[in-house]
Amino acid sequence: MSNFGHIGLNVSDVSRSQQFYQQVFGFDVIKESTDANQRFVLLGEDGKAVVTLWQQSTGTFKKDTPGLHHLAFWVDDIDAVEHLEQRLRDMKVNFLYDGVVAHSEGAKSGGIFFEDPDGIRLEIFSPDSGEHHEAPESGAACGLF
Repeated sequence: MSNFGHIGLNVSDVSRSQQFYQQVFGFDVIKESTDANQRFVLLGEDGKAVVTLWQQSTGTFKKDTPGLHHLAFWVDDIDAVEHLEQRLRDMKVNFLYDGVVAHSEGAKSGGIFFEDPDGIRLEIFSPDSGEHHEAPESGAACGLF
């Protein structure tokens, strides 16, 4: 098995998170429930779910508990990464590093690392042109933080 289906994320406010993921990635609503006891929305593209947002948590993401480390989205080229970086800056999103960083010193791949409204760590990366950017720290690898 080599293909991934979709990812499900617990969020504290499904409407806020839906707006964020749609604004950043342009996802369409595939399916949603507005039942107050079971709020969720499946977001995706071309009828295929990519992210399901489940409103069943409080607080913010904690990296010191087992579970998701970060969620990475692949784009075709570094220009797409830089375009999305500007969109995120306009949205005043919290970045974990300043701008595009290489996955490791001299790596071809690189991207941006930031947080969604619940503090879930996200990455947008390209497999090419990362070598034109510095790694955030010596010996860094994808997963950086």
